[in-house]
Amino acid sequence: MTTVAVNKEKVIGKIKPMHGVGQPPLKGINTGYFFYLSEAHIPYSRLHDVGGWFGGNMWVDIPNIFRDFDADETNPENYDFTWTDILIKGLMEHNCPPVYRLGVTIENFNSIKAYRTVPPKDFEKWARICEHIIRHYNEGWANGFFYDIKYWEIWNEPDNGRPEKKTENMMWTGTAEDFYDLYRVTSKHLRKCFGNTIKIGGYGHSGFYLADSIKDVASFQAGMALKEASTDWELRTQYFLDFFDGFIDMVVKENLPFDFFSHHSYASLENNIKRQTYAEKYLEKVGHSHVEIHLNEWNTTPKNSEKASLQACAHATAMLLVMQNMKMDMMCFYDAQLGIGDYAGLFNPLTYKPFYTFYGFKAFGELYVLENQVECAVKGDSVYALSAYKDGVGKLLVTSNKDTEDEIKISGIKIKEAYTISEDKYLEKTDIQGEIYKIKPYETVLFVY
Repeated sequence: MTTVAVNKEKVIGKIKPMHGVGQPPLKGINTGYFFYLSEAHIPYSRLHDVGGWFGGNMWVDIPNIFRDFDADETNPENYDFTWTDILIKGLMEHNCPPVYRLGVTIENFNSIKAYRTVPPKDFEKWARICEHIIRHYNEGWANGFFYDIKYWEIWNEPDNGRPEKKTENMMWTGTAEDFYDLYRVTSKHLRKCFGNTIKIGGYGHSGFYLADSIKDVASFQAGMALKEASTDWELRTQYFLDFFDGFIDMVVKENLPFDFFSHHSYASLENNIKRQTYAEKYLEKVGHSHVEIHLNEWNTTPKNSEKASLQACAHATAMLLVMQNMKMDMMCFYDAQLGIGDYAGLFNPLTYKPFYTFYGFKAFGELYVLENQVECAVKGDSVYALSAYKDGVGKLLVTSNKDTEDEIKISGIKIKEAYTISEDKYLEKTDIQGEIYKIKPYETVLFVY
C-alpha cells in the first residue's frame, strides 16, 4: 500500500513550469492546433528545430531571418520575420510565450554536408543580429511587437561531438573555444543592450550521460569520479562533460551574463534524477546555485512504439512531479509537433489527436494554475504525487510508474472527486469507494478536494 499525506495549510513553494514543450503543434503555417497549449496551460514553448530541416527555410533560425550575413544588420529590410511572426503571435495568443533559441536547427545529415553549423564568421555582427531580433519582438523594431519575451538561449548542443571527429557534431563544426567566444561576445552585448529585462543563457548541453553511474544520489558531491570513459560513445559523452567544465569555468571567471543553464536528457526517471543532481551540485560548487536550470529537451519514451501508451504517460507525468521537487526551474518536453517523428510524444501524427501523455501534461496544468504547492508526503514504491491549493480549491495528482496494481490511502484532505486518464477521454470521472483508491498499472489520477 502507498500512503499520501497532504497538508493543504502548509505552502512549500510555487508549482513551476515543468510542463513546457519544445516546438509547438504547428501544421504547415497553421497555428489552429495551438488551442491544445492553452487548454493544458502549457507555460512555454521552446523554439528549436521548428519546421524540420534548416527550420523549414522559414522559421526562427538566424539564417532564416537574416538571410544575407553580409547585409547591413541595422536595416529592417534585411530581415524576414514573416513566418516567425505568425508562429510567435499564435503562441502569445494562447498564453504560451516562447523560449527563443538563437542559432540553427540540427543538421542530422551533416556527414554528407554541413550548411549552417559552421561558426558565424563575425561573432560581433552575429550578436548585433540577435539584438535586432530581440528588439523586433520586445521593442517594436521593424514593425514588430512588445511581447516581453524573457528567455533567449544562445545556440543548441555545440558540444554534440568531438572536433577531431569531423562529422560527429550535428550542431557546431567549430571548437569548444569557438563557442565559448561566441557566447562571451553575444551574452555581453545583449546584457549591454537590454540589461536585466531579458534572461540570457544556454547552451542546450547534450547530456550528463556519464552521471548515470552515480550509485547514491543523496551523497553525491560535485567532483566525485564518474564512470571512466572507454567506449567510443563514452568518450563522446566525456567530451560533453569537458565542454561543460570549460564553459562554466569561463562564465564564472569572467562573470558573464548567465541567467539560466539548459541541458538535455532522453533517459529514464532514475537517470534523469542523477543527471539533474550532477548539474545542481556542479553549479552549487562554483557558486552559481542562483542560476536557473532548464531541462529543455527531454523525453522518457524517445524512439519508442509505446509512446501512445498509458505507460508513456505515467513515465512522463512522474518526471513532472519529481522534478518539481528538485532545483529545476523549467522543463520543455521534446516535443509537441504534429508530424511524424521519433520524439513526437504528445500528438498522434495521423489523427492529430492527443496521446495519453498530453493528458498527463494537462493534469499537471490543473495544479499549475493553482500556483501554490502544498506539503504532500508519499510513502510507497514507484508512486508519485504532487498537490496544489488556492482559494478553497485543492488538487492532488498521482501517477503509478509500475506494472502492478496498488492501493493508495490519502490522508489530511477530504476527496470530493477523482478523475483518471482513459482512452480518448481527458480525466474521466471515476468512482471513489471508501478511503482506499485502487490504482491500476501506469494509471494517472487527479483528485479534487
